[in-house]
Parts: sequence; C-alpha cells; structure tokens
Amino acid sequence: MTSVYVLHHVVREFEDNEDAKLIGVYVSENDARQAIERLADQPGFRDHPGGFQFESYELNKDHWMEGFVTVVTNAQD
Repeated sequence: MTSVYVLHHVVREFEDNEDAKLIGVYVSENDARQAIERLADQPGFRDHPGGFQFESYELNKDHWMEGFVTVVTNAQD
C-alpha cells in the first residue's frame, strides 16, 4: 500500500467558517465510499449529504510544505 484515502465531512455554515469532521482513513477508494453509505442516513450527515469529501494521500510524503501565517482580526469592529 502506498496511498490511503482520508474521508472528511465538511459543512460551510457561514461565509468563511466551516464545520469539518475527520471520519476515517481507508485503504481503498471503495472503502471510503462504503463508509459514506454507512453514515449518510445518520443525524447531521443526512441534512448535508454533499459534505462528504475524500482524497488520496501518498504515504511517507509531505503534503503541506508552504508554512503558514496566522491572521488575527479585531472582533470589536
């Protein structure tokens, strides 16, 4: 095995906020699709059926190499 499939459920509630859940990591695309079928009728998931997303990730490889910047906003504006 050189790749895994990472399954998330993401709901964008507001313009720039999202609710994301890591569902699981699977050895095949088919296993990730079967997980979606098992969960699709559960509370919350059934209200947002389009929120399931999975992606293949190669093992032993860096997937985020750009660094990051933290942005602080003033909530009182």
